[in-house]
Amino acid sequence: MNKISYWVYILLCSNNTYYTGYTNDLTRRYQEHLQGTAKCKYTRSFKPLNIAQCWEVFESKSIAMRIEKFIKKLSRAQKEEFIINPDKLMSLFSCAVYDTSLLKPG
Repeated sequence: MNKISYWVYILLCSNNTYYTGYTNDLTRRYQEHLQGTAKCKYTRSFKPLNIAQCWEVFESKSIAMRIEKFIKKLSRAQKEEFIINPDKLMSLFSCAVYDTSLLKPG
């Protein structure tokens, strides 16, 4: 039986803010944000420029939701610290850093 992994991600948006979310399909969800078809009103107003950072969560959906909530409460400077040093989040939660260059076309 394959266990589903979840993703927690931080998007850099067109208004120079960060949006944080979680999903079980990062590529699909990012495309929804880009196309404006995601249920998220924020990224329909402020389109994402890129995925600033993301982490793969192997434990459960509830852990992914807990990480998302944790990140959303952080200041911009604290979010940028996790973006620059993603391993720091790994030391707090059970997750792995994901190479976002794998999502870029070409």
